[in-house]
Amino acid sequence: MAHTVLNTGSTKKIITTLAGTALVAGSLAGCTSTNTDDGADRLQSLRDAGTITVGVAGEAPYSFEENGELTGATIALHREIFGNLGIDTVEGVNADFGALIPGLQANRFDVVSAGMSILPQRCEQAAFGDPEFNYTTALMVPTGNPAGLTDMQSVADSGLQLATMTGAIESDYAEALGISSQQVAAPQDGMDAVTSGRADVFALTAISLNWMKTNNPDAPVDVTESFVAEIDGEPQVGAGATVFRTDDQELLDAYNEELAKITSNTDAYLDIVGDFGFTAEELPDPSLTTAMLCEADRCCS
Repeated sequence: MAHTVLNTGSTKKIITTLAGTALVAGSLAGCTSTNTDDGADRLQSLRDAGTITVGVAGEAPYSFEENGELTGATIALHREIFGNLGIDTVEGVNADFGALIPGLQANRFDVVSAGMSILPQRCEQAAFGDPEFNYTTALMVPTGNPAGLTDMQSVADSGLQLATMTGAIESDYAEALGISSQQVAAPQDGMDAVTSGRADVFALTAISLNWMKTNNPDAPVDVTESFVAEIDGEPQVGAGATVFRTDDQELLDAYNEELAKITSNTDAYLDIVGDFGFTAEELPDPSLTTAMLCEADRCCS
């Protein structure tokens, strides 16, 4: 859940098919889009190739590697949706979150599969599909939450050292609230900062922090109740979606049509993303549209 920040971190290529998943190493420079026709007939080209390349950020439980396999809630959605569109193989390029939109613009992958938050500035750079997840924020704190932190404002009031992920929306919340945050490259780095005492609190999406806590039960940390951040009294309601190039309208429209079949059916939605800790609470609110989020007057971009 991050905004665009140029970053030239290391990358690698991950390949998954509907029948199974495999991992292949490669460089971002060597990973090019499956089509170079500036958007014309992109969908048909992808169908002909049988492959689509997606940019991922290694943030569990959205899109990440586990035991050498590409997995996550957005990957599960993409296997289902692109498979229904006649594209049976998904290749993933792992990059820092902040490098995803620049990589998309540079044709290094066809879409971004990272649960990226829909924000106005991003909408000027790329085209977002319909919402796939509703977002809330949470705080990772030492066991027992000794400072009694509850939300971003409580962090600002405490004067404690905050860690946020580079490019993440929580970094923007911190800046808007005048909090000097320690930047980390990945969620695990944020947890490590808290457990080592380099930071007092780590802010990220609630679903990500709860996933980390569940999968690291011995870590001396707790996760607060989730909340919707407020900036200047305005709730920062958000949603995440797949990101497309602006000239890939046919691909985006076809994707949205298949996505609607899933998000309009709670059971179908949970069958796909439930194994990754998502619940009906994350099911996108149909009244919160991409157009609204792209035009919203929000604190962060």
